[in-house]
Amino acid sequence: MTDADAERGDRPERAAATGPEAADRPRPPARRRWPRWTAMGAAAVVLAGAGVGWALYQRLEGNITTDVTTAELLERYERERPEPALGRARNILILGSDDRSGGNRRYGRDTGTARSDTTILLHLAADRKSATAVSVPRDLMVRIPACERPDGSRTKAQFAQFNWAFEFGGAACAIRTVERLTDIRVDHHVVIDFQGFKRLVDAIGGVEVCLPEPVRDKDADLDLPAGRQTLRGEDALGYVRARQSIGNGSDTQRMARQQAFLASLVKKVRSNGVLMNPTRLYPVLDAATSSITADAGLNSLTELYDLVRSVRDIPDEDIRFLTVPRKPWERNPNRDELVQPEADRLFADLRADRQPPLPEPDEPDEPGGRAGPDGNRTPGGRDASQDVCAP
Repeated sequence: MTDADAERGDRPERAAATGPEAADRPRPPARRRWPRWTAMGAAAVVLAGAGVGWALYQRLEGNITTDVTTAELLERYERERPEPALGRARNILILGSDDRSGGNRRYGRDTGTARSDTTILLHLAADRKSATAVSVPRDLMVRIPACERPDGSRTKAQFAQFNWAFEFGGAACAIRTVERLTDIRVDHHVVIDFQGFKRLVDAIGGVEVCLPEPVRDKDADLDLPAGRQTLRGEDALGYVRARQSIGNGSDTQRMARQQAFLASLVKKVRSNGVLMNPTRLYPVLDAATSSITADAGLNSLTELYDLVRSVRDIPDEDIRFLTVPRKPWERNPNRDELVQPEADRLFADLRADRQPPLPEPDEPDEPGGRAGPDGNRTPGGRDASQDVCAP
């Protein structure tokens, strides 16, 4: 042992080292080791977080059901379909299915078919500075083309109420019917059922409404007191489905109520309290993705995120909810028909990527009707603002 070795002492750590350079390498002071362990710990947390984030992403991505059949059916009728929208403008058909199979059995007898209880054609302007949602009445009399049934059989072309199209041939038949009615090409479609609607409303903490009088509706499983209140899941679904027990019992009022409810829901989702808060955003994304059946153009989180990002800055006043101009059908007042030329002007505006003007307040769409402040017309002198409270 040299004098130098004696001064350093015989250190066991050095026993495993090989070579003269390794043997003489000084041991790092203890105080310098903690940054290394801290960095390693931080790296482990980041990697773990990335793993969790990827797992959540995969879960949300896997929630979405892709509708491949509709695309295949529409491809067969490509020649008869309208031209695509101008530039980046997009038309999305939102279908609310009244399917009563599975978890929806409690809402009525399952006959093996479903109708489009709610249909909205959403037009997103090419510059993403405005959006227009147009409701198509379920009882509107339209020309439905020959469609293929799920079992492979075909229906004949016929003049019937609009919501039969979805029953006859699913989303593909509904899309073709809307395109024939409006001469507007549907770029994407989304189908949401009763259970999906409830989950989405619950995920955002409910939607506030204001009832001028109590509502009791056995068919809609609804029993609500008068006044301001926040509706969740089952009550929210009953509220937008109810018809006979609220107002004058018309489908017109129900559509206005649905539009106002959806406007409040969209505004709440767009608020910073949801979009900027991961703990609140994830349940909304989980509910939304697990609630929808979409075409291949909207069946991924990336595509949905790009869509939401493109419209998140649209001012509330430039997101409009309208109903196609309609009136009671002359052959049956319980059915509807278009009011012309107002309907054609509305469709022409959307085709040209123009935001349609709101109806004039002094233009009744049926006896006793008038326009509310949101542009929705309701019969009997009541407007939608009486149903849903302003935030």
